[in-house]
Amino acid sequence: MKAAVLHGKEDVRVEEIEPARLKSGEVRIAIEAALTCGTDLKVFKRGYHARMIVPPAVFGHELSGRIVEVQNPKSNAQSPWKVGDRVVVANSAPCGECFFCKNQQENLCDDLLFLNGAYAESIVVPRRLVEKNLLRLASKTDFRDAALTEPLACVVQGVEDAKLRAGQNVLVIGSGPIGLMFVALAKHSGCRVTVAGRGESRLQTAQNFGAEKIIDVAKMDLVSTSKTSSDRFDVVIEAVGKPETWEAAVQLVRKGGTVNFFGGCPTGTTVSLDTSLIHYSNLTLLASFHHTPKTIRRALEFIESGLICAKDFVDGECALSELPELFRSMAAGNRAVKTLVRVRE
Repeated sequence: MKAAVLHGKEDVRVEEIEPARLKSGEVRIAIEAALTCGTDLKVFKRGYHARMIVPPAVFGHELSGRIVEVQNPKSNAQSPWKVGDRVVVANSAPCGECFFCKNQQENLCDDLLFLNGAYAESIVVPRRLVEKNLLRLASKTDFRDAALTEPLACVVQGVEDAKLRAGQNVLVIGSGPIGLMFVALAKHSGCRVTVAGRGESRLQTAQNFGAEKIIDVAKMDLVSTSKTSSDRFDVVIEAVGKPETWEAAVQLVRKGGTVNFFGGCPTGTTVSLDTSLIHYSNLTLLASFHHTPKTIRRALEFIESGLICAKDFVDGECALSELPELFRSMAAGNRAVKTLVRVRE
């Protein structure tokens, strides 16, 4: 079968590979929708991810599809899955045994098992993921919508960590896919939402999701613009992943407010924070990471209710053979939100 294989820094090749044989409890999914992701772009530019992928390895992690093969567990128990089931699978599953799993922090599991290989004709799902994070889709659910489950689950985690509630004044810094998802969920929670970002179409999407105020950071300074506003933000969500925006977020939250450093900064970077401001303003600073089986399920509920749809995020398509060139253009500054990769041509 054809699959995209990461070989190293900015080196992705579409190759013919031998499909893996199924082991006990595994399933094979024929991929119907695979989406590009900011994390995959970071991995492409870096050439690896210490925890998630070590080259050479199949690439991509946002997907949905149909089960085409099932291997029953060795216990002779009948698998609950059958050929033809429409499914979405997360890109990881926790062990369920470590300290963090036993304390309801599965996103911090010491032995997260990651799954890559979305940019391919099919993918084999390991038994642990089958048992913990393989979900059946409603018959009406579009595969493109379902493929958004994993990134949305991370945002659900961030919303829950920040304890968003109705009536709060929330600032979302960043108008990429993650920032836009935060806007949608914050508005759904009953918050008043301001978004700071760039890109006319992205900012328009934020307005469509209910953002009441837009700050185009390409035209105005975020900190000075926000400080002159009569409103102060109860919660600030940093969804960019740059040290300077982490620092700005702390300056923009009200006394007693909460900052969620959601965007991961490049490895080795540091930030400088005003300790007096943090202390005397009684700020809550937190950082959300990844997702849990609970937030994966909650994300799919949001998608199947129609709150989050691919039409608001997927703004392009490409054939699998064109994927290497697509990632090169993304690395050069392509402003696409998400691209649907056609894995069968």
